[in-house]
Amino acid sequence: MRDDIARFIDHLTVAGRSPHTLAGYRADLETLAEQLEPKPLAAAQAIDLRKALAQQHARGLGSRSLARRLSAWRQFYQWLQQSGQREDNPASALRAPKRDKLLPKALPVDGAAALLDRIEGDDELDARDRAIFELVYSCGLRLSETVGLNLQDVDFSDQLLRIRGKGGKERLAPIGAEAMRRLRTWLAQRQAAADEPALFTGRHGRRLGGRQIEKRLRDWAVKTGASQHVHPHMLRHSFASHLLQSSGDLRAVQELLGHANLSSTQIYTALDFQHLAKVYDQAHPRARQASAKPDADEDN
Repeated sequence: MRDDIARFIDHLTVAGRSPHTLAGYRADLETLAEQLEPKPLAAAQAIDLRKALAQQHARGLGSRSLARRLSAWRQFYQWLQQSGQREDNPASALRAPKRDKLLPKALPVDGAAALLDRIEGDDELDARDRAIFELVYSCGLRLSETVGLNLQDVDFSDQLLRIRGKGGKERLAPIGAEAMRRLRTWLAQRQAAADEPALFTGRHGRRLGGRQIEKRLRDWAVKTGASQHVHPHMLRHSFASHLLQSSGDLRAVQELLGHANLSSTQIYTALDFQHLAKVYDQAHPRARQASAKPDADEDN
């Protein structure tokens, strides 16, 4: 049994696989071999592998790890086929559980306010940064949408922003009072080449790039004492989460985010529930008592 694994690893070594990959495959196959005992690894059937996969899932192994293990099993049995030791691949028809859908990370309301309020400075680029991040948080912008903004996209009279989203689709979003104030401050100092239409420009007067925006926000988050890594998309997530918490209007949030399908927006309802659950646990006088001491009659 272990000899089969050793020969398979030798085969992968000759094929040029990295030491990290080899170590991972070896561990995945040895774990499977232990689960299958006393049946030899090379004699496993599809039902055996399905049972092993289910057991590992029940023990809490994540979907990504399960998918990686299943990939190792498939390659092992494919190698057995190619070397004439088996006629079939019992792992070929197996599918790993769907990958866990990670919830987007959002700042708490006071965390977003603290970050934006502490971005100050006399340099025109500091004024630009504050305008960028206020606008992203005010309108729920994607990074690519922020980079693509032009001067003509800002309607100062009606306080609206024209946004070009995915697939070239345009939408209008209201601009909050604070973001509007910061935009005016930035535009009074904006230095740009005569033919440059970009709303946000760099030191050389040309359109600001996405990586520059990411770096500036990361640096500002560190300077202002943020407790976590902050990136532009986190401000978009915060916009959606905070708006949904206050309004409960999923359709409106969908329109403001520029989502084509409501299912893309519904993930924020999970964030909203997490917020409510946290408030309940912290504020309800009997929440902790109930969780710590189950009701004696709950099974009756």
